[in-house]
Amino acid sequence: MRIAAILVAIMLASPSAMAGIYRWVDPEGNVHFDARPRPGAEQVEVRPQVVERDDATRERQARTERFFDARRQERQERQAADEAAGARQAQREQECHQLSERLARLSHGGRYFSADAKGERVYYSDEEIGAARRQLASRISQNCS
Repeated sequence: MRIAAILVAIMLASPSAMAGIYRWVDPEGNVHFDARPRPGAEQVEVRPQVVERDDATRERQARTERFFDARRQERQERQAADEAAGARQAQREQECHQLSERLARLSHGGRYFSADAKGERVYYSDEEIGAARRQLASRISQNCS
């Protein structure tokens, strides 16, 4: 804490902190301002300008902020919708890939079965396998084109 107080005191005592703005007039009558004093120059007090906004200006600024807030919200909603659409597309591609693999396995031939309630194998007939192929081909043509 003491170090901070000492640093502040040093900065306030430095010549740059004490520098001001000087106004002087040259022999031709032109007014000049400078940070260095010259013979015949007078120091000018420079105060920061405080800008007071009227009601109309504040309303315009509020409308502008609302407009840009709405644009940001729209952009975020579009981005979320695009991400959701991308996720749906990836899921659809994965499903299409799985359907195509199943159809390819059925097309290679072989014996296919399922387990019944007793756990025994029940083999599919050629008609059932053909119906499964047609069903898979139909789902692929509807969902994967």
